Amino acid sequence: MQQIIDYFIHNRTDFIQLVLQHFDISLSSIIFAMVIAIPLGIFSTRCRSLSKLFQSLFRTLRIIPSLAILVLCIPIMGTGMKPAVTALTILAIPPILLNTTLAFQTLPEPVLETALGMGMGKWRTFFSVKLPLAFPLIFTGIKTAAVEVIASATLAAYIGAGGLGSLIFTGLGLMRTDLLIIGAASVGGLSLASGYLLNKLDRRITRYKKVGI
Repeated sequence: MQQIIDYFIHNRTDFIQLVLQHFDISLSSIIFAMVIAIPLGIFSTRCRSLSKLFQSLFRTLRIIPSLAILVLCIPIMGTGMKPAVTALTILAIPPILLNTTLAFQTLPEPVLETALGMGMGKWRTFFSVKLPLAFPLIFTGIKTAAVEVIASATLAAYIGAGGLGSLIFTGLGLMRTDLLIIGAASVGGLSLASGYLLNKLDRRITRYKKVGI
């Protein structure tokens, strides 16, 4: 315990920098995954063959270990943040894509027919009816991806991208239990905090669902 206290006394600035690096890598990966996965998920609902192709492809990618993807990215992108974000983006795409596809495939037909009957156009129906109905399931995929990415971002340190994984790898190399505990606890705390904040955001955005209950 004294070693842990001493670390924070003498390395507080370095620790904050590692947390910010970890957060930056994770957030960038999730944003890129959303930009790719949500449009693909929506588009795939219009074509069954594409839906099956995307789902099989990204389910296959999901079972590939993140470290393996990182290693494969090194010959193409070198080391640093780029290959780390690329690998984590690939990890984050499947839950968002699958949930987006499922959300739009299970929209209630009576509601959509009512919207058309009220004279809503194609785009207005999409943004006013389809997207709000699909959002909770899409956001569940984003939350799942966020937790997975934050946990897996520890591997980014393996290729020089920084983050809290640096503490864990340094602790393993130097046989320092205090660094291992700090690194693991910090990653776990960041995952729990992100899950809590995303749940709060989800409840705040979808509070309209409580109206009329």
